[in-house]
Amino acid sequence: MITREGKICSFCGEPGSKDLQLVGGLGAQICVSCVDDFHAILHDPEEMAARKGTFPWDTMSDAELLATLPQIMASAEQNTAFAHEWVDLLRERSISWAEIGRTLGVSRQAAWERFARKGGDKTHTA
Repeated sequence: MITREGKICSFCGEPGSKDLQLVGGLGAQICVSCVDDFHAILHDPEEMAARKGTFPWDTMSDAELLATLPQIMASAEQNTAFAHEWVDLLRERSISWAEIGRTLGVSRQAAWERFARKGGDKTHTA
């Protein structure tokens, strides 16, 4: 079952909670605070102009870049976990490993090796 429980904001890295609601899809999650921040930027022409063509990492120190790496990895791991949950959902709907592999551009066996749960996909074989 796909849930938001235990997820983090893909933008600031804060864990979701009763006080920090997360919304999103396709693995990425965003907290209300980040939505508000981005909304304010998008609706302020001067702020948009100041940010045009720049990236946050352009002005970050080496220490800031290093400190951000664990957040990037946590977000990537969250997306990988979501892909596994999505494949579980497909398998619950009796979508074949062959169809999953075809969709991903890999063989049935490669899809099974990547996504089959170690406890086994007991109802469906590769």
